[in-house]
Amino acid sequence: MIYTTRFAPSPTGPLHLGHAFSALTAFDRARAAHGRFLLRLEDIDQSRARPEWTAQIFDDLQWLGLTWPSPVLHQSENMKSYAQAINKLWKNKLLYRCDCNRRDIAEAAGAPQEGVPTHGPDGLIYPGTCRSRHPRGGPVPAAATLRLDMQSALNHATGTLTYTETGVAPGQIDVRDTHPSDTIGDIVLARRDMATSYHLSVVVDDAAQSITEVVRGEDLADATRIHVILQALLNVPTPAYHHHQLIRDEAGKRLAKRDDARAIATYRSEGATPEVIRAMVGL
Repeated sequence: MIYTTRFAPSPTGPLHLGHAFSALTAFDRARAAHGRFLLRLEDIDQSRARPEWTAQIFDDLQWLGLTWPSPVLHQSENMKSYAQAINKLWKNKLLYRCDCNRRDIAEAAGAPQEGVPTHGPDGLIYPGTCRSRHPRGGPVPAAATLRLDMQSALNHATGTLTYTETGVAPGQIDVRDTHPSDTIGDIVLARRDMATSYHLSVVVDDAAQSITEVVRGEDLADATRIHVILQALLNVPTPAYHHHQLIRDEAGKRLAKRDDARAIATYRSEGATPEVIRAMVGL
């Protein structure tokens, strides 16, 4: 199988030096393996995505010297695939409807048992308030928040749920050893306003594009456990994962899209070259 990786930004702001490092790392790994580098736009949040940021992403990456095949996958145009995945999980009774808002969850999780983690890769760990509140049969509820019953998912999945890490902490990781029911909890897989989630869409897309190695920042390493579980439930392959170090500012804080001072476009306007950007991020 040909090596295939991807860079998948969200068009919600300008690309900064951290994006440059991630995209260049993925591109370089694909080139070294005589493989494929794909560009994907994670734009399921249409309330924040903007066409001007999409155009800027293309422009900045091409300026850096990156190339990719067309067409580019836009998640906002792939909702049917996510609906099919949701339907499969719903039919297996692995999802349930959740009516809780953020305040409800915070209040219910306000007095955790000693030694029980309160936060996981998806934020505050859901206390399971709606787990048995609604029936799980029938058609998939429309315009509803749907959560994955993590313990049922682990019982349904077969095998050891392992993946290969090739980045910051290389080795074989067994997801079951991390006790996902306690350390991740029942995550949201579909939201009222967008009918999917980052976790679901990224798993569906990586499978559809035959990604063999996911290259991304180490801030997403913990979320990989969620993705491996979903891959098992959806019967799709698990790629290798290369989580790389993050580019940080002088105070040690990781860069964010709102930090326009470190945007690639800003450096370009000041006369920087692609070679300068590579040197700035340690490549």
